[in-house]
Amino acid sequence: MKYQNNCVSGLKISYIGGGSRGWAWGLMSDLASAPDICGEVSLYDIDMKAAKDNEIIGNKFNDAEGAKSKWNYTVANTLEESLTGADFVVISILPGTFDEMESDVHVPEKYGIYQSVGDTVGPGGIVRALRTIPMMQVIAEGVKNCCPNAWVINYTNPMTVCVKTLFETFPEIKAFGCCHEVFGTQKLLAAALNEVHGIEGIERSEIKVNVVGVNHYTWLTKAQYKDIDIFPVYAQVAEKYAESGFTKGLDNNWANNSFLCSHKVKFDLFRRFGYIAAAGDRHLAEFCPGKWYLESPEKVSEWGFGLTTVKYRKEELKDRLAKSARRVSGEEKIELSNTGEDGVNQIRALLGLEDMVTNVNVPNVGQIPNLPLGAVVETNASFRDNSVVPCMAGNVPTEILGLITRIVAEQETVVKAGMTRDLELAFKAFVNDPLVTINTVDARKMFDEMVNNTKEYLTMYNI
Repeated sequence: MKYQNNCVSGLKISYIGGGSRGWAWGLMSDLASAPDICGEVSLYDIDMKAAKDNEIIGNKFNDAEGAKSKWNYTVANTLEESLTGADFVVISILPGTFDEMESDVHVPEKYGIYQSVGDTVGPGGIVRALRTIPMMQVIAEGVKNCCPNAWVINYTNPMTVCVKTLFETFPEIKAFGCCHEVFGTQKLLAAALNEVHGIEGIERSEIKVNVVGVNHYTWLTKAQYKDIDIFPVYAQVAEKYAESGFTKGLDNNWANNSFLCSHKVKFDLFRRFGYIAAAGDRHLAEFCPGKWYLESPEKVSEWGFGLTTVKYRKEELKDRLAKSARRVSGEEKIELSNTGEDGVNQIRALLGLEDMVTNVNVPNVGQIPNLPLGAVVETNASFRDNSVVPCMAGNVPTEILGLITRIVAEQETVVKAGMTRDLELAFKAFVNDPLVTINTVDARKMFDEMVNNTKEYLTMYNI
């Protein structure tokens, strides 16, 4: 790296999962939009064709209108080649294929268990974690051997399990997990301020929040806009729109897009407990007892969100593959688009180009005193020159502590099971999940079926 005129050149970013047709393109756009950093992005993916396509697409971003920096995209033949000499490592992988995810999400439906995402907790999240943990161990060992001082940014789900595995494998790793779910809640709070006070044009970054919890089950204990305490504002909106849902000023056509919601789950949780749940409803629902929001597809619809079917994801993948082909051929013009993600600004902050505070997932070193030390939690953290320091978030409020500690214990157990290749221990976490509302005999049948369906990716477990 070289520092000259407030610009950092010669950076190397290793992108693990570099064939991504989603996160990778967003990163490419955000990197090209940053005027003060440039360098090389090494793409590594087990799908070599996808990585080679992204090599072509990534280099085209250099010529996009408005591009402010140049990045040389190359494909690495091995993980080690990509990691060697890296200053930053980005992890964005799919553990298995959509066929395995189809089993994760839909096999439980035969037992009356519905999942709106199936990638973090619930039966699907746990089985996905069993596939993911060995992959994260390999990546962490690679970082240890090839670039031990690199900063590692994880986007892969299940987020908490991934970050915990990285640290368990290489305790000195400089890693954190990024998730944008809190950002959506900040936008909701801005819309609530507009609804109650008529304030327009609020940027989500102007909403200052205190974050506690675990990924996809984060909660806000404070929320402020300038001198306005947002909790009383939110309370008004939650009461007014508890039955109808709230989409004013928001891109939330949930009936036609199963990634969106009407925020009725968030409002219900606020009315129950007095704190603001800060993730999309489809994620929040999976952490709660199964009868609350996911009892049936009909109940899900009543709560104003959708079940993200794997069929939906497969159809969406077809669209993204077609988009990739058009971009590679030149049929579709490359255009910059601000993703709203914090990743590139986090890189800039770690290089000393700015300071920032944002929510991340890292081990608990006391930022949440009443959760176990070492468990991966989500709070705000301060980013400065080569430093990520968690902000003191305070205790999880007693009203929601039991909900969160149950999940923390489950995720800690799943990581231990995955790293020791102990499927019986994994089943103990599985049968204790809030969504597993069936008897133990049926839970065992479901677990065995799900594990068998994904056994190609579980060979290290000696099934």
